[in-house]
Amino acid sequence: MAPRSTTSCGSTGARTVASGARLRPRPEAGSRAPAGEAGPVLHTRSGPVPLDRVVLVGILNATPDSFSDGGCHLDPGAAAATAAAMVAAGAGVLDLGAESTRPGATPVPLEEERRRLLPVLAAVRMAVGVPLSVDTTKADVARAALDAGADVVNDVSAGRGDPGMLPLCARERVPVVLMHMQGTPVTMQRAPCYADVVAEVAAFLAGRAAAAVEAGVARDAIVLDPGIGFGKSVAHNLALLARLDVLADLGYPVLVGASRKGFIGELLGGRGPGERLFGTAAVLALAVARGARLLRVHDVAAARDVVAVAEAIARA
Repeated sequence: MAPRSTTSCGSTGARTVASGARLRPRPEAGSRAPAGEAGPVLHTRSGPVPLDRVVLVGILNATPDSFSDGGCHLDPGAAAATAAAMVAAGAGVLDLGAESTRPGATPVPLEEERRRLLPVLAAVRMAVGVPLSVDTTKADVARAALDAGADVVNDVSAGRGDPGMLPLCARERVPVVLMHMQGTPVTMQRAPCYADVVAEVAAFLAGRAAAAVEAGVARDAIVLDPGIGFGKSVAHNLALLARLDVLADLGYPVLVGASRKGFIGELLGGRGPGERLFGTAAVLALAVARGARLLRVHDVAAARDVVAVAEAIARA
């Protein structure tokens, strides 16, 4: 299937970002910190997460309706077993969510999200020692999760969904992932439109990072996510992946979550989530080459091998 143009509503030719970040030429593959200079580190309550090498973030959804693993981890014991297997396979962080954000998903009430999440989080926290991220847009859910042992907040609304989220992350001194999404999960795939998707996403993320800093979040506690599949066409996703270096130039670690997503299935002729492993592998390798520091994945063992080879090439 040929991807639609990224310019259905405008041009992608702009070479500057409204925030002041410039669209620079792609960096030379394998670029890294000078010898003797420490690489970036994400500091969490469960210990530091060095970002000089790519970190795999294992996906664990305590939901009945997530697009790929919905219903698989509602039982705390099953979730804990999966978590332990992911860590053994190479996950450096686990991301737990209890509200699906797939296209068309409807919001889950706060109490229901807490009811799903907290027993699973408690079991996973007992089973593994790696940092745990909680995928939520609600400050009250994030607060309960942090009290129960979570280390990182992953907010697909980038702090816009709840005015208490960024101040909470600042008070608790925890890292926060800020993601771009056009619209909401209910509306985001209804004809997404950009004049220049790369410039607009970069400007949005720069603005949300500034808002987080203004709220008191430490600069080195901020991670940016372009929101692959969140209010983007196939062509928009491809453009963002091809120019991830623009986001890396904003000065924050970049997380990419493209595992098994719909645009991969479309590029492969309509394959379902379970048939997108090799397409996902191609995306992961490209993301490593373009500067992503964290990769959110379902298939940790396969991703580990992809990253090992991609990093070796980038560092050659």
